[in-house]
Amino acid sequence: MHPPSRKDFVSVTFAEQGSGSYNNSKQWRRQSCWRKWKQLSRLQRSLILFTLVLLLICGIASYPTVTEHLRGKTHSTACSIKFDFCLHGLLNESLAEILKAFLLLSFLLFLFGIPPNLSWRGAVIEAEQGTEDTKDEENKDDLLAKQGQLEAVREAFRHAWKGYKDFAWGHDELRPISKSYGEWFGLGLTLIDALDTMWILGLKSEFEEAKAWVATELSFNKNVDVNLFESTIRILGGLLSTYHLTGDTLFLDKAKDIGSRLMPAFKTPSKIPFSDVNIGKGTAHPPRWTSDSTVAEVTSIQLEFRELSRLTEDTQYQVSTHTMKKLSRKKYKVSLVPKMHMRVHLKNDPSLTCLTSGIYTLGARADSYYEYLLKQWIQGGKKEDQFLEDYVQAIEGVKRNLLQKSSPNGLTFVGELSHGQFSPKMDHLVCFLPGTLALGAHNGLPADHMDLAKQLMETCYQMYVQMETGLSPEIVHFNMHQGSTRDIDVKLADRHNLLRPETVESLFYLYRFTKDKKYRDWGWEILQNFNKYTKVSSGGYTSINNVRDPDYPSPRDKMESFFLGETLKYLYLLFSDDTNLISLDQYVFNTEAHPLPIWPATE
Repeated sequence: MHPPSRKDFVSVTFAEQGSGSYNNSKQWRRQSCWRKWKQLSRLQRSLILFTLVLLLICGIASYPTVTEHLRGKTHSTACSIKFDFCLHGLLNESLAEILKAFLLLSFLLFLFGIPPNLSWRGAVIEAEQGTEDTKDEENKDDLLAKQGQLEAVREAFRHAWKGYKDFAWGHDELRPISKSYGEWFGLGLTLIDALDTMWILGLKSEFEEAKAWVATELSFNKNVDVNLFESTIRILGGLLSTYHLTGDTLFLDKAKDIGSRLMPAFKTPSKIPFSDVNIGKGTAHPPRWTSDSTVAEVTSIQLEFRELSRLTEDTQYQVSTHTMKKLSRKKYKVSLVPKMHMRVHLKNDPSLTCLTSGIYTLGARADSYYEYLLKQWIQGGKKEDQFLEDYVQAIEGVKRNLLQKSSPNGLTFVGELSHGQFSPKMDHLVCFLPGTLALGAHNGLPADHMDLAKQLMETCYQMYVQMETGLSPEIVHFNMHQGSTRDIDVKLADRHNLLRPETVESLFYLYRFTKDKKYRDWGWEILQNFNKYTKVSSGGYTSINNVRDPDYPSPRDKMESFFLGETLKYLYLLFSDDTNLISLDQYVFNTEAHPLPIWPATE
C-alpha cells in the first residue's frame, strides 16, 4: 500500500459514542412490557383490564376512612342504604376469593409471558404453542439486531461517502480533517473502489451518482504514472466486479481500457513486469528507489488479468501468469518465497536471480502472493493443480518455520524468519491468513487448516481488544519468554491504524463457514470502535496514529480507499445471513475485496 504522508494535524470533533441509531445495539434487544402485553390474546387483555378495574372499586369501597367519609357527607338515608347494599354485594366473600384467584393467575400469565390458547369450550389447547411463540419472538429480536448491524454498516458508509462527496468528489482520497482531498493517480480511486460495495449494500442513489461520474468524467487518457499492482487490484478489479454484479457493459468497457493501458508493464526481457506504468504515454519503468519489482506486486495481479482475458477472449492478458510459473519452478529451503525484489531485465534467467532480503514473512510485500496461489486454483475451477500444490507446500512451511505461541496466554501467531533467526513480529496484514485458511478448508483442504484459522483468528482479535482504543496497530511483537505479563507489545512507530480490512475479512470467512456468533460479536466491537475513534463529524473516517491513546488517538487526516472498498464491505457481509449474497461457491475475492466469478467447470 502507498505509505501515508505525515503532516501537521488539526483537532477533530468525533461523534459522541452512542450517537446515531447504529451505536447502541441494546435498543434492538430490549424486552419491553409493552411487547409482552401485545403477546397476550385479546381475551386475556380484556379479562385483566376488567379485573383491575373491579379490584380498584373494591379497594375504594372497603377502605374504612373512605366509607366513613362518604357516610358522613351524605344527607340521604336512601343513598346510604343503597351504598351499603352495593358495598356488601361487592364484598361477598365467595366472589372476592374468585376474583383474587383469577387476578393472580392473570398477573402470572402476563408476567411470565405464557399466553394460553383457549378454545370456545374453555379448555387449554396446544400447550407447546407458548414455547413456539417465545422462540418466534426471540427470532424476531435476533432479526432486529441483525438488521440494526446491517443498517449500522450502511450508515457508516453513508457517512464516509458524505465526506468524500462534499470534499473530495472525483479525486483519489478524502482528507476528512482538513476537508480536502489527496491525489495518487488522479483517477477517482475511492469512487471506483467503492462501486461494488454500494451495489452489495443496496445504496442505489449513491451507486447511480457514482456510475454517472464513471460514464461522463472517468478517463484513462492521462499523462500519469500509476502503480501496476494498486491500479490492477483497485481499478481493474473494481470495474470487473461491478460489471459482473450489474451486467452493465459501461464497466466492462472501462475495464478493457485500463487493462490495455497497463500492458506495457509486461514488455520486459524477463516478462516480469515493471512496477509503474504511464497509462497516457504507454511506457513503463521501475520505481524511483530501485530497478526491480517486489514479489507481492507481480504475483497479485493474476485474478484480474485472467478474468479480463476470459471476458475479452484476448490471450495477451495471460502474460500476467508468467511470474507465477517462474516462482513455482523455484524451490526454497523453507517452502516459502522470501521477501525480495525480482529483476526484470534478466532474460531467461534459469535461477530467477533475485535481490532477496533473506526475510520470510506473510506480511508486507509478500502477503498476497500466498493468497493468490489458492484463489487462482479456485477461480479456474480447481483444475490448475500446480497452484494448489504450491499453496499447500507454503502453509506447511508456515507451520514449520513461522508459527509460535506467545506468553503468558499462548496466542498462536505467525512471525518472521530473518537470515535464519526467528522474529516475533506480525503485521496486521497477516490477518488475511485465517480467512484464506478457512477458504481452503471449505474447498477440501485438510481440516487442520480450519483449526489453525480459528487459532489465528483469536490472535488477530486480541490485537484489537488488548489496545486501549480497541483498534489494532499496524505491527505487533509477541512476547515469548516465560514470566511475561502481556502477550503483545507495540513499538511507538507501529501504533497507527489505517482502517485496514484484514481482520474483518477473516471474521467474514470464519462466520460464513462456522456460523459461530462470536465472530459477529467481534466484528461489531470493531465497527463501534471505528465509529468512536476514527469517525469525523463533518463526514468521513480518518486513520489514526496512536491506538494506545483513547483520549487523543492523533488523526492522520486520510481515509484510504480500501475502507469503503474492503472494510465496510466485509463487515456488511459478516452481518448478513444471506449466504447467496456473494456466494463463496460462485465468487472469489481479489485482494481488494472485489468479487470475481469462479469459472464454470466446462471452461
